[in-house]
Amino acid sequence: MQGSKLYVGNLSYSATEEQVEKLFAEHGQVTQVNLIGNKGFGFVEMSSAEEAEKAKEALNGTSFSGRTIIVDEARPQRDRPQRNFGNKRY
Repeated sequence: MQGSKLYVGNLSYSATEEQVEKLFAEHGQVTQVNLIGNKGFGFVEMSSAEEAEKAKEALNGTSFSGRTIIVDEARPQRDRPQRNFGNKRY
């Protein structure tokens, strides 16, 4: 694993950043948790790639709040084309 940022999917929509941080803190130092709205996924950043790997191995496929979570290395964010909805010319 190269990075220290993890993707966490299939979360309960009611999961909080504090609950997710507590879960991952059992496997190393959590530096940041970012849940994406009520979408059922988010990102957890650990203090090192080694800790991220340890958390991934320990938590991927486990049950959390009644759901089987997916934990994987986060992919780098892609550059998205800038959208310009208000300035259409015909």
